[in-house]
Parts: sequence; structure tokens; C-alpha cells
Amino acid sequence: MSRAFNFSAGPAVLPVEVLEATREAVYDFNGLGMSIMEMSHRSKEYDAVIKEAQADCLKLMGLSPEEYVVLFLGGGASMQFYMLPFNFLNKKANYIDTGVWSTKAIREAEKVGEVNVIASSKDKNYNYIPKNFTVDSDADYLHITTNNTIYGTAWAKDPENVKVPLLADMSSDLFATRRDYSKYSVIYAGAQKNIGPAGVTLIVMKKSLLENAQRKLDKFPSMLDYKVHVKAGSMFNTPPCLPIYVVGQTFKWIMKQGLEGLEQKNIKKANVLYDAMDASNGFYVPAVTAKEDRSLMNVTFRIRTGDTELEEKFVKEARAKYNMANLKGHRDVGGLRASIYNSCPIEWVEALVKFMNEFMNENK
Repeated sequence: MSRAFNFSAGPAVLPVEVLEATREAVYDFNGLGMSIMEMSHRSKEYDAVIKEAQADCLKLMGLSPEEYVVLFLGGGASMQFYMLPFNFLNKKANYIDTGVWSTKAIREAEKVGEVNVIASSKDKNYNYIPKNFTVDSDADYLHITTNNTIYGTAWAKDPENVKVPLLADMSSDLFATRRDYSKYSVIYAGAQKNIGPAGVTLIVMKKSLLENAQRKLDKFPSMLDYKVHVKAGSMFNTPPCLPIYVVGQTFKWIMKQGLEGLEQKNIKKANVLYDAMDASNGFYVPAVTAKEDRSLMNVTFRIRTGDTELEEKFVKEARAKYNMANLKGHRDVGGLRASIYNSCPIEWVEALVKFMNEFMNENK
């Protein structure tokens, strides 16, 4: 059976070699005669899996294990929306609002303490990244969402001159480009978009932030306490063993590709799509007009000014004719969306552009 051209925003496409390694591990892990799903998470064999994944993550980020700790937890990025302020919001937190996911993070933080939304792109339906903002000098931290899957926007550069701890949801663009991860005190990502399957969340945290955190509450549920999870090595409760294994295999795949190589491929893939739109004489219209704010991972667009009938036809024909799946835009904004994460081959993007041109010529 041939693989579909899967442009899903998440869960998303995984590298074939990662899928093949996982298939073997699911049936017989390292010749042990048992599936990785059947092993004790406290066995020496699984301990090696999780520690290797943690070490590879820090290598990719260029971070020191003396300064940063890596956690693998459940609950998705949505759990982190609450855990972060629960652990680090004492007086006031700053947030930049760039869409649904940052809004959800803001709402969770407001349950804990004072939140100052220092910038927002809500005024234009989140189709740009705010550039002008001032971070409160007494804020406990600044939180951003680096890539916005629904709208197709992304931070092209890290926020500058931030004097407070910088926390970021990188669920949909982690390792898509090279960046200075040392600028961040916390990086977190639900795995199911760019580094693995659903079921595990990656958290990379500066140890000094956790050690010096001033908390509103001295006691709160252990499952929400980062210190508990750090002390337990991500094993306070049984971890999501198989998803962590897949993430570890994906890290190895990324290391083979090289971050510079992946970045160049991702830029090329996005340009192929945007160039096709520019050449369509207004038939395909990018949802994000500011080129510097366009996501490399989630390319959002409309047909003409929003011809919903043609857009529905586009989605149906793409699947029926060429087995191209998940091109429908998010329900909040409509339109079309091609998610072209790290694991998406450029050949898939070129095939999509070929179909786009064919569809345009038949429906002008």
C-alpha cells in the first residue's frame, strides 16, 4: 500500500525510517523477545531509551545538561499551560497573544495570578506577529507561542532584549530551523506535530529557574510540580513509553539530517508553495500577507477571496485523485492549509503544487 500525501497539522507525518524502527520495537525490542510496550519502564533497557532521548535533545539544542533538564510528561501542551504558571507565576506574568493556543495559555495562567498581555494580533484575526511591545521588568516570565498552526504565522526571530525568563510553546516548529535555545528558560512541545506521536510532551527547562522559583503555594498536587518530575527522572508515574521511544528515534533522524540542512529544506518547501500562489494571479491567496511572519510549517491560503465551494472541491479532488489528505483549513478560519513539517518530503510539496496548477486551470 502506497503512503498518502499527508498534510495533517497534527498528529502529523513521521519519517519512514522512524516508523520502521518503531514497527520492530513494537514486536521485539532489541531482540529481548518482548515489545517495548510490554517492558518495565524501570528496566535498564528502557532507562537507556529515555536517557538517550534526553541527551540527544540537549545536543540538538546545543544546551548543557548541567544547566538544563529534559522531561517527558503526559497531558499535552495544554497541561503545560497550567503547570507553567502554577510553578513560576508569583507576582505577574507577561504573555504575547498570537492565536488560539496562546489564548488558552493565557486563560490558564489567569487562574493562578496576574497576567499582562503585552501584545496581541487579535485585531487582525491573528494574521501577523506583533513587533512592538514592552516587557514588564518585574514580570516573573514572558510566554510566547513560536508557531501558530491555525493561522500560519511564526516568529521569524526570537524576541529581543528580554530581561526576564523566556518561556515558549514550540509544539509545531521545534527543530524546524536553527535558533539560540539558550535564550529560553523553558521550551515545551506536544510531540505530535514535529517530533513524534501524540501522547508525550517534551519540556526542556533551565535548572536555575526551577531552583529559584518563587511560588504562590507551598503545597500543590505532585503531578503539577516540576520538581517532583525532575527528581523522579520523568518517572513519577509510568511514562508514555512508546511515544518517548518514537521521539528518541526522531531526534536521531534529525541529527542525521542536520539542523542546517532541515532548515534549508523547510525554507525551500515553503517557498515552492508560496511561489505557486504568487504565480496564480490571485487564484490562490496566502492568508498571511506579511512574508516575514509566514510559517514554514503551516502554509494557509484561500481560493480567491474565500470561495468556499471551490475550496471544498479542492480538498475532495486532492484526496480522490492523488491521495492528498488533510488539506482543509482549521474550523476557526476555514480555507486551506498544507502542514509541511520536517518529515514532509519536498516531493510531496511539488506534487501538491502540480495539483494546485491543474485545479486552477480547470476552475478559472
